Amino acid sequence: MSEYFSLSDCDVIGFDLDHTLCRYHLKETSRLIYESFARYLVEHKDYDKDLLNLTPATWDFCFKGIVVDLEDGNLVKLDQDGTVLRATHGTNDLSQEEIIKYYGPKREWKHFNSLNTSFTRSATYYLYDNYFDLPGALLCGRVVDMLHKHGNEVNSDFWKDMVAAIDHNYNTSAFKEDAGTYFPSVKRDPGRYLQPCSDSVKNWLRRMKNAGKVLLLITSSHSDYCRLICEHILGKDFEELFDVIITNALKPGFFSLVPQQRPFRTLVGDVEDSEGLPSLDKPGWYSQGNWLHLHELLKTMTGKPEPKVVYFGDSMRSDMFPASSFGKWETVMIVEEMEGEGVPKSDAAMSNEAQMEPLEKKGKFEEQGMKAPSAVSKQWGSYFVDVHRSVGGDEESLKLTWCCQCIHKYSTMAIPSVEHIAALPLDYKFPRFSPDKPCTTGYYPRPPDSLLKRCENLP
Repeated sequence: MSEYFSLSDCDVIGFDLDHTLCRYHLKETSRLIYESFARYLVEHKDYDKDLLNLTPATWDFCFKGIVVDLEDGNLVKLDQDGTVLRATHGTNDLSQEEIIKYYGPKREWKHFNSLNTSFTRSATYYLYDNYFDLPGALLCGRVVDMLHKHGNEVNSDFWKDMVAAIDHNYNTSAFKEDAGTYFPSVKRDPGRYLQPCSDSVKNWLRRMKNAGKVLLLITSSHSDYCRLICEHILGKDFEELFDVIITNALKPGFFSLVPQQRPFRTLVGDVEDSEGLPSLDKPGWYSQGNWLHLHELLKTMTGKPEPKVVYFGDSMRSDMFPASSFGKWETVMIVEEMEGEGVPKSDAAMSNEAQMEPLEKKGKFEEQGMKAPSAVSKQWGSYFVDVHRSVGGDEESLKLTWCCQCIHKYSTMAIPSVEHIAALPLDYKFPRFSPDKPCTTGYYPRPPDSLLKRCENLP
């Protein structure tokens, strides 16, 4: 395999939608998602109303890549070998001594092998690896705090209520029925939450299409929400940009399950046909589906027995791991955390933020001092690297986090946003991640600060 990756070598270019092609205004969206979940717990499950009250400082807790251990109410940050680097009980930090009490002198998290090898959902833990459910990590921590405050036992029962809150706001009929808090708010004022794609990105998509590439959009969002987003960020003619659009794809099962379990379905007025299709025989807009039937269609469309596919996504669990492991696709991971560690924002992103300024000033007082979820957290540290202390506590070393290790293992390369590469020629050669190269190789336009610092400190 070449040590470089180029879009010009690919036959098919696929995209996830949320936080990949579509960038959200993270602060506004995070507050909305938190409020959506918390309001459900308060109004439907009789939780303490104080869950709805947040200060700007509270948002420092929101950190991608932490795992909630549902059995004891702890949230943990793991290194590449499954060692607990940092942990909280609820939102309160655990000391090194307390971490050892929970996880033993080696601080080993017992479910690591299951998480690391399959990324499957579990009744005993939950990985927060994307911005769509990340505010739930803050809510989980605060629920555990409140259970203690009221003298209640902490066990996994509270998680059933969290799942119900997610379903209430995000289920496939919620958009159509104006149910919950999330969809009605976005429908009412999409510009408050969604960042339009720059002309640079729109031209980039057209350039790839004109170069004969097959363009895919694969999202787990339902067709009605997908249409709202795409019309806002790409324009009313967005369907012309893509050869195949797949909504309600239910990733990662889209890649991992056999076709009989999840056939493609046609859509009429955003309603799925009850009859599944035996195969895909032409481009178009479909719902659900599976990688194998899509692969057969791509072979026909490209005229190649093994078309080369690259897929852009932001979730390790839903995008990178299944697309690379099952689909054997090239993968480009969108890692907004790079912008929190010295990687400059794209010109288009800066322009978008400037346009949002008047709105931000009109926003709630919380905006002042609120940390963006992609920024480095005081409580959790860096997304990429953290300090590992020896069993005796007398030695410290900088270790890759488990999330960072997964990026290197399951991604071809990582970028902060598609805006960062949209102006480059299609034959631009990007260095790819490789076990034979330094851990800083594979990030464009440059590695995050913490990784550079770690490389400087390596003997």
